[in-house]
Amino acid sequence: MYSLLRPIVFHLDPEKAHHLALSALKTAACCGILPAVESHTRPTQLMGLTLPNPIGLAAGLDKNGEYIDALAALGFGFIEVGTVTPLPQSGNPQPRLFRIPEHRAIINRMGFNNHGIDALIQNIRNSRFQGILGINIGKNAVTPIENAAADYLTCLEKAYPHAGYITVNISSPNTKNLRALQEGGELTALLAALKDKQAHLAAACGKYVPLAVKIAPDLDEAQIESITRTVCQTEMDGIIATNTTTDKTALGSHPLADEAGGLSGEPVREKSNRVLHLLTQHLDGKIPVIGAGGIMGGADAAEKLRLGATAVQLYSGMVYSGPELVRECIEACR
Repeated sequence: MYSLLRPIVFHLDPEKAHHLALSALKTAACCGILPAVESHTRPTQLMGLTLPNPIGLAAGLDKNGEYIDALAALGFGFIEVGTVTPLPQSGNPQPRLFRIPEHRAIINRMGFNNHGIDALIQNIRNSRFQGILGINIGKNAVTPIENAAADYLTCLEKAYPHAGYITVNISSPNTKNLRALQEGGELTALLAALKDKQAHLAAACGKYVPLAVKIAPDLDEAQIESITRTVCQTEMDGIIATNTTTDKTALGSHPLADEAGGLSGEPVREKSNRVLHLLTQHLDGKIPVIGAGGIMGGADAAEKLRLGATAVQLYSGMVYSGPELVRECIEACR
């Protein structure tokens, strides 16, 4: 069905098409006309959580948690919403989302556009989803980088009672200086503060909610080794590898190669897999890794599991393959 609709969808502005597709999915789910998907195919242990299968939805598709139930109907083993910030923000000026069909790629510079943590939590309360829900947290654009920890701590405290796990997004290229938080002392200080808050919240809420950190694909081996050492020292629960890349050399002379923002889809697969492979080597099983980036088919998901990922996440591949990609990846990773 999606293959028939895609030419029509691709004639629309990408951001408008995004919202239209999600609204259509929500309507189809409410009407009960989505094909049934067997999701309990490969129980997977991740950060102390039991997933029905290792195929998850990456953050960014449903920033405000408005489509959780509809997305769950596609068969995902877990769903991540966000990135969410303490206060609502409109993000970067439009246009800020670009398709590159020749490369099965997307460039985005959305800038954490979202309705704020309070609106997200209300949407979660209104959903019926009983599965594993991740909440991806970030900082507001107006918050100075030296005060970033305060934003993350605010989101952590508010999200904690409603989350299966929480992801700390320090790797988006679309918020000024955010990636500096991946470096040495900055990363140690941020993660230590979050882990301390996690301990207090676990005692207050009577449950332990794991913390993962999402990193960039544009890291050299020394940086990866440093991050590995820090996440182990601070006892983080997981790592997501990776976010989008700022390296657009794979696009060659394409007119959009000079657009600012993060590149995702097929061109990021090799870079993401390289980071995943190095991470799993350095971690040696101490901390689980979720593989994300460049999953365009079932074989790509299976490859990330072979490289050492415990689970994987999809996003850009669904723009090109539609909801059927979820089923394909579930089947490939049985």
